[in-house]
Amino acid sequence: MSFVQNMSTRAKIGWGFLIAWLGGTIVFAIAYGITSHKAASIVSGQFSPIDEFRLDTWFKIGPIAINKGVLFILLAAVLTVGIMFWVARQMQIRRPNRVQVAVEWFYDFTRQMTSENMDDRLARKYFPLVATLFVFILVTNLIGYIPLPLETSNTFNLFGVHVPSFQIYAADTNVAFPLILAAMVFLLFNYEGVRYHGPIGYVKSLIPGGVGRGILPLIVVIEILSVFLRLLSLTIRLWANLLAGHLLIAFMGGELGVLVGLPFISWFLLPLGVLIFVFEATLIAGLQAFIFAILTAIYIGDSVHGHN
Repeated sequence: MSFVQNMSTRAKIGWGFLIAWLGGTIVFAIAYGITSHKAASIVSGQFSPIDEFRLDTWFKIGPIAINKGVLFILLAAVLTVGIMFWVARQMQIRRPNRVQVAVEWFYDFTRQMTSENMDDRLARKYFPLVATLFVFILVTNLIGYIPLPLETSNTFNLFGVHVPSFQIYAADTNVAFPLILAAMVFLLFNYEGVRYHGPIGYVKSLIPGGVGRGILPLIVVIEILSVFLRLLSLTIRLWANLLAGHLLIAFMGGELGVLVGLPFISWFLLPLGVLIFVFEATLIAGLQAFIFAILTAIYIGDSVHGHN
């Protein structure tokens, strides 16, 4: 007893968590056993881990199908516009405060992304785009970690009302969304390259200096392919990271135990699911927004400067 009393608050919380975690695992193992007993929906194949990413149409407005993917994009767009207007207003405030410091840090941070990768003319032109892309993707990623009642294929009864199951969903997990953003960037940097160098000059600017004539045709093909690969790399990097993160959270948060029919596994893996959730929401969401924004600045700058 005295040993417990002499423990620090942090140690007590840690031991309490460990006991609850191991104790819960044992309780579930005793209550449900360690023999797999899969739910009927799992056995019949009616349930699949990818169901949560399926876009079921809620209703249509003309030819536009409204689903949770569209909802999240609209939410992100509204929040991004609101944040950018708020930042613009804060930049006009002369009183130093914590908000002003944070806004100025954000402004300098995004400004640096453009100024270090473009000349002054391009930096002035594309700073608003790079900053908006950064905020838009960051907001899109962050709201993707807020559990909302969106899973219409699985509902629960609440006072006689069938309520959609809660889930976390990010628009980035649908490949079409990052593909559209990447296609916009692809068109912009190629437009700037052709506008600055001319069509033939732009192709020449892709070729590193000092390449011999014998290997020149191969290098031309490789460099032209690399331009198109930028479209794929921008798309896949954002899409795959967010999709993998959400799948990991779902599996470690309890879905794996459901799939194998062993409830104690869900409880055992739950702390790992929470850790992955925190890691994704605090680091990956911001990191992927930063990578997409800075690559946009790099690609636009390179289209003008070239390799020569």
